[in-house]
Amino acid sequence: MDLKEKLVSSFLAFENKGGLDLDSNVHSIRSQAIQNFEKEGFPTKKDEEWKYTSLNSLLKNDFSLFPETKKPVGFKNVKEFLINDIESYTLIFIDGVFSSFLSDTTHDDCDVCVLSSALTRPKYKMVVDNYFNTIAKNNNSLIELNTAFSVEGAFINIPKNTIVPKPIQILNFSTGGEKEVLLQPRNLVVVGENSHVQIIERHQNLSKNTVFTNAVTEIFVHKRGIVDYYKIQNDTKDSSLIDSTFVSQKQQSVASVHTYSFGGKLTRNNLEFYHEGEHITSNLNGISILNDKQHVDNHTLVNHKYPNCESHELYKGIYADKSTGVFNGKVIVQQEAQKTNAFQQNNNILIDDGATINAKPQLEIFADDVKCSHGCTIGQLDESALFYMQSRGIPKKEAKALLLFAFGNDVVEKIKIPQLKTRITKLIAQNLGVNLGFEL
Repeated sequence: MDLKEKLVSSFLAFENKGGLDLDSNVHSIRSQAIQNFEKEGFPTKKDEEWKYTSLNSLLKNDFSLFPETKKPVGFKNVKEFLINDIESYTLIFIDGVFSSFLSDTTHDDCDVCVLSSALTRPKYKMVVDNYFNTIAKNNNSLIELNTAFSVEGAFINIPKNTIVPKPIQILNFSTGGEKEVLLQPRNLVVVGENSHVQIIERHQNLSKNTVFTNAVTEIFVHKRGIVDYYKIQNDTKDSSLIDSTFVSQKQQSVASVHTYSFGGKLTRNNLEFYHEGEHITSNLNGISILNDKQHVDNHTLVNHKYPNCESHELYKGIYADKSTGVFNGKVIVQQEAQKTNAFQQNNNILIDDGATINAKPQLEIFADDVKCSHGCTIGQLDESALFYMQSRGIPKKEAKALLLFAFGNDVVEKIKIPQLKTRITKLIAQNLGVNLGFEL
C-alpha cells in the first residue's frame, strides 16, 4: 500500500478515533478535502509549481499517521528551542498533541489556545465558520490533505483594539517514538481591527528518526491590524517540512512574514498574500543557508486586487556543497489595483560548484499606473573584497563568513524582537561555521 492509499483508508479511523463531531461544518470540510486529495494525489515534477522539487524519496517512507509519545518530554528537552529571554505565550505540541504542562495559554484579553478546543466549543463556532479553510481551500493536494486530518494546532483570536502584550511562540516537537512520522499541524490566526501581534513558529525533531511535517496556517488581518510572523526552520537532516501560509489583509493593515531556513532535508515554503482593501502593506523576507544535499523551495504570491497598496519582498540564499535552492516569486497586479508599489528581489550566492539555484521572479501586471520592479542575482563571493580582508590580517575562513554575514544581514535587520534577532544572528554564525567575534 502506497502512502496515498494509506492516508485515504485511514481517514475514517481518524475521525472515529478523535471523537470528532460528525454533524459539524468542519466534518463536511474534512470529507470534501479527503475526496479532493484522493482525486489529485501528491504533486509531481510534471506540475509546473513543483518543477524543481521532487517528493519521490520522501513518499517512499512508511509514515505513522497517529504517533504515540513513548518517552516523557520535559522543559529540559525543549528549552534550547524556546526564546527564553522574553516573556511570551507558548503553545507546545508533542507528536501532534498539545502539552498543557509545557504551554502558557490565555483567554484574558485575547484567545491563545488550541485549535481542537476551538473546533468543538460553541463559543468559537462563528469564528471557525467564518474563517477556517476559507483562503486555503482548493489550493493544492497537500493542503487538502492537511485539511482532511486537521484537528490540532494553534488558535489565536485577537479582538479589535488589542495589542498582545507579549509574543506568541508556537512549537511543534517530534520525539521519534515511531521510526517514520507524518505530522499535520493546522494554525488559525484572526487579528481584529487596530490590533497587533508577534508570532514565532518552529518545528523541531528531537530524534534521529524521519519526520515529515505538512503544516498549514491561515492568517486574517483586519482593518489597521499589524502582524509580525517569524518562522525558524533549523531542523535535523532527517526532517522534511512543507509549510503553507495564507494571509488575507483588509484595508490599512500591515502583515510581515519572515522565514529563516537553515536546517532540514527538504523544505518547501508556500506563502500567499491576498489584498482585500486599499492602503495595505505586505512584507515577505527570507534567508536560506544550506549545505550537504539540503533542498529549500520558496514559493510566494502577492495578489494585489485594490489600489494604493504596497508589497516588499526580499529573499537571500547561500548555498554550499550539493545543496539546492528554489525561488518562485509571483506578484499579480489586477486591473483595479492602480497606484500599486510592488518590489521583489532575490539574491543568491553559490559557494561550491555543486550547489544549484533555480530562480523565477514573476510580475503579472494588468494595471497601467503602477510602480513595480523585480530582480534576481546569482553569483559568488567578491574575490577582491576577500583578498582585501585577508591582506588586513583576517583569516580566509573568517573573511568569507563576514562577507556572507553582511550579504544576509539586511534580512536580519528587519526583525523587530531584539532577543529573536540575537538568536537568528547566532544561528547564521553557526551555519557559516565561524565565531564572528562579538557577543551573541
